[in-house]
Formats: sequence, structure tokens, C-alpha cells
Amino acid sequence: MFENLTNKFEEIFSSLKKAPSLDEKQVDESLKGIRLALLEADVSLDVVKEFISRVKPKALGQEIIRSTSPGDMVVKIVYDEIVSFLGDKNSEISLNAVPPVPIMLVGLQGSGKTTTTSKLAKFLEKNNKKKVMMASLDVYRPAAQEQLRLLGEQNNIETLPIIEGQLPADICRRALSAANLNGCEVVLFDTAGRTQIDFQMMNEIKQIETIINPAETILVADSLTGQVAANVAKEFKNTVNLSGIILTRADGDGRGGAALSMKYVAEVPIKFLGVGEKIENFEAFHPDRIANRILGMGDIVSLVEKASEDLDQENLKKTEEKLKKGQFSMEDYLSQLRQMKKMGGIEGIMSFLPGVSKIKSQMDQSGIDEKIITQNEAVILSMTKQERENPKIINGSRKKRIANGSGTDIATINKLLKQFKMMSEMMKKMSKGNMKGMADKGIPPELFNQLK
Repeated sequence: MFENLTNKFEEIFSSLKKAPSLDEKQVDESLKGIRLALLEADVSLDVVKEFISRVKPKALGQEIIRSTSPGDMVVKIVYDEIVSFLGDKNSEISLNAVPPVPIMLVGLQGSGKTTTTSKLAKFLEKNNKKKVMMASLDVYRPAAQEQLRLLGEQNNIETLPIIEGQLPADICRRALSAANLNGCEVVLFDTAGRTQIDFQMMNEIKQIETIINPAETILVADSLTGQVAANVAKEFKNTVNLSGIILTRADGDGRGGAALSMKYVAEVPIKFLGVGEKIENFEAFHPDRIANRILGMGDIVSLVEKASEDLDQENLKKTEEKLKKGQFSMEDYLSQLRQMKKMGGIEGIMSFLPGVSKIKSQMDQSGIDEKIITQNEAVILSMTKQERENPKIINGSRKKRIANGSGTDIATINKLLKQFKMMSEMMKKMSKGNMKGMADKGIPPELFNQLK
């Protein structure tokens, strides 16, 4: 997400930071670049105009002129305004009501409402420790109710049983009653959508809102639709008591214009991002962290949180104990590769790191891609237990056997053994607390070297 915007901003700010001082002409040129970058990222024109009008007077202010690092001051001003446009702070979902707390999800057809309903349910169960029930009110789209039932079944989330022919208003009443009986603390209502906003859909949503009196009415919008998503948000805001936004398919949106426009246009916070197809690919929206990512500063806090959720803590503890003893086997290396896959692979990790465009450039030049992880995994799995514990015994005939078993060649085996040797040496240094020579920011050169 935001890849195109990040690349443009990094170009603009790299020249600004090099300048010992800034004059009005330089600031104007930079603001023109920022304006163009935002428009190319599909940020709506009104939002771009407002953004530049806020940044310009501050960027030309006396504090910039007197600053010892004027370029950094301009970056700080742009960062603060991006955070302001995105919503200042993380806005948690409101559950402050007598249970079962009703939450209504609205949006156009195809925006991902049904999948998002199950993701939100799982998030609330895991993070808020709430028992959740899901109810589908979409009686128009074929198999819409069945889709939600299957998602509930696959992910162990309670779902309201389907009664054929029942109208949305009656389903609402039945869901609230069933949630009460089953001790559910939250009910998520997945409303019907249309391919475009129409009078009938809006009337139905208003009727549902009256019946369930939701604690939250959340718009689910596809981030790939850019300015269209912002216009949809405006329409829903004018119809119902909209309280928040969930942006879906954020992982596929290289521009990011919807995120920057929607909060400003709809005047409600973005609460969550859908960042993949799996039910766990769902994260709380933090404006300050997103601003850091947009400006190429990385998001280490989110990366650490993601690691603590995705990684196998027991395996990590075992590896840590081995490292303290200076031990590191091919089995441990395999475990590291699998942990990396769980965190979204190389691309997934890189997206959270500072200077991401430079890192990706290094990766492209080195020929590094996601296939390396899978390929190395296949090679290690083709080794015997003895070979994994002591790779030094792998001679020519063993290499040939491993290459045949993994569908690779001897050159690939040699490359992996070289990678393992470098990783093993690096791990031993880390176990002794010797971090000298490792980069203090971005990705250590050793990581790229070991993947070559």
C-alpha cells in the first residue's frame, strides 16, 4: 500500500534534506511535486487543495528559515498534516453499550462486506475477548447468506441460522433475540449492497438502522476504487449515522488515495484495513504509522506487533536457547524461513521497513524474490536429518541427490549452503552480543548477501 506515493515523496524529500537552506522557490517546487504525487495517487482534488493550503504557510514560516535542518522541518510539517488528514489517532470500535452490541456494516456490492464481517468478528473475539454472532441481511445476492454461514463455520464464529424467505427487518429482530439467548456480546449485521447507490438500498439501510439502533455503522469500501470510494463515503454519510470506515484490499493499492481522501470527505475515522484474503489479514488503522509508511520512514511498531502475533513463540524460545550456546542448524534455518513466510514473506516484511523503495531496488538488483524462500525450503526438506544437523558432511554425491529430490540443481544447493554459513556466522555474532558491522537502519547488508 502507498508504494507509488512513498516513492514520489522519497524523491522530493531527498533533495530537500540535502539543501543547507531553503528559499520560497525551492519550497514551491517541492509543494508542486507533492501536489502532483497526491493527484497521481488518486487523492481527490478538493483534498489535495486543502492539504497544500495547510502545508504551504507552515513550510514558508520563520521557523523553517531559522531551522538548522530546514528539509527535515518540511518533512515534519507534511507528516503532521498527513496524520491530521488520516485522523490524528487510532479510533477503536465502540462496544460501550448494553450487550448484545449491534454493529452494522454497509457498502456497495463487491466491496468485500461479507468477508470483512467475518474478519471483524474474528478480530473482536481475539483482541476484545467478545463472543460474536454474525447475521446476513442480504436476501438479494444469490448465496450471500450461505457465504457468511460458511465463513462462520470455517472460522468457528457463531452465525444466525438461515430461514428462507425472511425479510431483513425480521432477520434483525431474530438476530438480536438469538444473541441474547446465546450469550453473544456483539452482533455484526452484514447488509445488502448494490452495484451502485440507489433509493431502495438506502431506504432499507435506514429501516435497519431504526430497528437495531447500532452502536457503530461502518462503511466497507474497496481502496482500489480510489476517488469513487470517497464519493461513496459521502453518500452513505448523508444517509445514515456513519461512524467509521474499513478499507478492503489495501494490500493491492499502490496509490493509497482512498485512505487520504475518505476520512476528510466522510468526516469519520478509518478504523481497520483489510490487507489480504485470509481471515487474519486484518489490522487496526493507526494514522501516525500509516503516515510514516507513506513518507518512507517505515512502521517498525506494526512489524513488531505482527511478529508477536504471527511467530511461534515456543520455537523462537528454543532457537534463542540454541543461539546462546552458539548452535544453529539447517533445521533452525528452515524454521526461520517458515516464520518469514507466516509474516507475509520478504515483501510483507519489507513494507514495514524504513527506506522501502531503496530496499526493493537492492532486492531487484540482487534478483531476490519470494520464490527463494519456497525453493530453499524444498532443498532443506530433501536433506536427511543428519545433513540438516551437520551440513558440512554434504559432499558432491549428496548434493546431486538433494538437487534431484528438490527439483533444483547443484548450483542452487551450493548457494543455500553459502547462505546458511553466512547466517550461522551472523547468528553466532548476535549470540555473543557482537552487533558491530551490522547496519543501524534499514536492512543489514548480510541479509541481502545471504539471499543472493
